[in-house]
Amino acid sequence: MSKRVLPKSNIWLTGASSGIGEALVHELANHGHKLVVTGRREEPLNELAVHWPAQIHTAVADTTNRAELSALADSLNHFGDLDMVILNAGTCKYLEVAEYDSSIIEANLNTNVLGTARCLDIALPALRATRAKGKPASVVIVSSSAWWFPFSRAEGYGASKAALTYFSQSLRADLAAEGIDVVVVSPGFVKTPLTDQNDFAMPFMVSAKEAALRIHQGLAKGKREIAFPRRFTWTLKALGCLPQRLIDRMAASMARKTDNHL
Repeated sequence: MSKRVLPKSNIWLTGASSGIGEALVHELANHGHKLVVTGRREEPLNELAVHWPAQIHTAVADTTNRAELSALADSLNHFGDLDMVILNAGTCKYLEVAEYDSSIIEANLNTNVLGTARCLDIALPALRATRAKGKPASVVIVSSSAWWFPFSRAEGYGASKAALTYFSQSLRADLAAEGIDVVVVSPGFVKTPLTDQNDFAMPFMVSAKEAALRIHQGLAKGKREIAFPRRFTWTLKALGCLPQRLIDRMAASMARKTDNHL
């Protein structure tokens, strides 16, 4: 097992009240880790704490709210030195171009990019304190593979995930000298309350439980890039290597056939 995931690590996890985040709580707590869990809704967080009262500390906050995040800064060290942050909170809103509304773009960027960036205002000082003691520290950012191909209606979501991945990889370069790892997670379709709202085919979908297992395994192996499922992510990467004119033609053709895509 990589030093990135220590036995019984202390972890801050955002977006913990449902979907991948909730599944990660179960996966990590079952392996003995202690978690400070954040979400906007108190009730589902409390339900998680009931299962592992000695391993879960709830810290309710909206990651897009700077004041709420600042208020929980001290909670990050509830179990001791913070070893890892998993910034998973996100949203997905689609754009209907016939009724173009830039607020859709803004909503995706505000939650997926700025919300993640705001979390680091309080996470980085805690992780730096951990590194100062000679212990490993990591930032894990959950992005998406969606931005690898220009799907229709995904202008806001795809752009936000592209920005988030670039942000993460650039942050990795800047934090390398401090010995703080940055890991990027790029899932394909995962069955969550968000994807349950989709009304289109979602190939190679995995359960939230499977996604959490893949993420945990990737961290244990010391990976800095975790993408799954392979059949879907490799297909998108292959499509992204095609000439741009062909990519544009394929994307436009898909948009004409149906109004509903990733």
